[in-house]
This record gives sequence, structure tokens and C-alpha cells, in this order.
Amino acid sequence: MTMTSEHGNTVVEHDEEHAHPGPRKYVMIALILAVFTTVEIVLSYSSLERWITTALMVGLAIVKFSMVAMFFMHLRFDNRIFTIMFCGGLALAIIVLSVVLIIQRSFFVY
Repeated sequence: MTMTSEHGNTVVEHDEEHAHPGPRKYVMIALILAVFTTVEIVLSYSSLERWITTALMVGLAIVKFSMVAMFFMHLRFDNRIFTIMFCGGLALAIIVLSVVLIIQRSFFVY
């Protein structure tokens, strides 16, 4: 939509509305998250090496965080700055978690 102001300047307005997914998409995402949670529970009882379990759990947590942030928190449809802020927070959390795990020697096999 284009409008002209009092001073003769052309002002262009953009419709920022984006189509949000319907209930079916949200239920599908919730089911995917439930499957990932089930995989995490199975992994916690598995007899895999400790570092493999830790790496898989962190990977699943990142995927789950991304899905929740993008769809249920509507970051996929909002301004990019919000996505950058959340990704920055996630990167910081991964760095802190990695440092703590290394200090505690959880990444290493005894």
C-alpha cells in the first residue's frame, strides 16, 4: 500500500503479516518432540559409551530447542533479530556446557 504524506513524500507501508501454521502443524511438531524425548529416555538407559550418550543428548537438545523456538515461540515468523538473539544464547549455553563437561571430565572415558 502506498500513501502520500502532507509534505509530498511517498510512504510505503508493508504488510508484515505472515501465515502461521495451523493446528495440524503444531500437533505434528509436538509429536516429533515427543519422539525425540522418547529417544532421549532410551539413550539415558542405554549402555553406550558415556561420551557418545552425552553428544547425542546435546544434539537432540539443540534440535528440540530449535523446533520449540522456531514454531511455538513464533521466531520463524518474527524479525530476524530475535532469531539471532536466541541463536546467540544457544551458542553461549553450548560453550558453557562444554566447558563444564570438560572440567568435570564427562566427555572423557575413564
